[in-house]
Amino acid sequence: MIQAQNIHKYYDNLHVLKGVDLHIQKGEIVSIVGASGAGKTTLLQLLGTLDKPSASSETKLLINGENVLQLADKKLSTFRNQQLGFIFQFHQLLPEFTALENVCIPAYIGGKKQKETEAEAKQLLDYLGLSHRINHKPSELSGGEQQRVAVARALINKPAIIFADEPSGNLDTTSAENLHQLFFQLRADFGQTFVIVTHNEDLANMADRKLVMVDGKIENK
Repeated sequence: MIQAQNIHKYYDNLHVLKGVDLHIQKGEIVSIVGASGAGKTTLLQLLGTLDKPSASSETKLLINGENVLQLADKKLSTFRNQQLGFIFQFHQLLPEFTALENVCIPAYIGGKKQKETEAEAKQLLDYLGLSHRINHKPSELSGGEQQRVAVARALINKPAIIFADEPSGNLDTTSAENLHQLFFQLRADFGQTFVIVTHNEDLANMADRKLVMVDGKIENK
C-alpha cells in the first residue's frame, strides 16, 4: 500500500528526515510517535504528497501501486483527491459552510455531481451519528462533532488511505476515545489504511504497529 525508501527532507541546512524506509500494508492502522521535532508531521506530509522529499536518486515513494514522485503536479493533485484522505488536529472546516457542505467539498473538487455527492455525504454523516446536524455550521457544533464532520469529509471520495495528524489532540478525553474507536470501526467497515501521527499513547498502542521516530529516523519498523 505504501512503500517509502530513503526519504530525506532538508529545509535549508536543517536535515529533518534522514533516510526513512517504510512499508505499510493495505488495511493496517499504523501509529507514528516520537518527541516534538523528530520529523513525524514532516513524514506524514511527504507520505500524503502534500510536500516532496529532497531529491535523491535512491528515493522512492509508491502509494497504492503509483510512483507518486513521477507524477506531474496536476496528476498528483488528482491522485491525492481520489486516493488519500486527511484528518488534522484542528478540523479545518470552512466556517461559512454547513456540515453537509464541508463534507461535499473534496467530491466537488473531484468533479462529482451535486445530487450524488450530497446523498453520499448524508449517508456518511448518518453513519457518524450526525444526521441531525447536517445543516449546522462548525460554530454550532461541539469539538467532537466538528472532528467527525472532518472524518466524513476525509471519507467522501472513498480514499484508500487516511492520514491523520494529531486527530484527537484538540478533543476532551471522551471525544478522543470515541474518535479512536471510530478509526477501527472505519477500517472494519470500509477497509481503509490509516497512518496516524499522535502523542496520545492510548491511540498509539491500539494500532497494529507503532513506529517510533527519533531524530529524523524510524527507530523500529
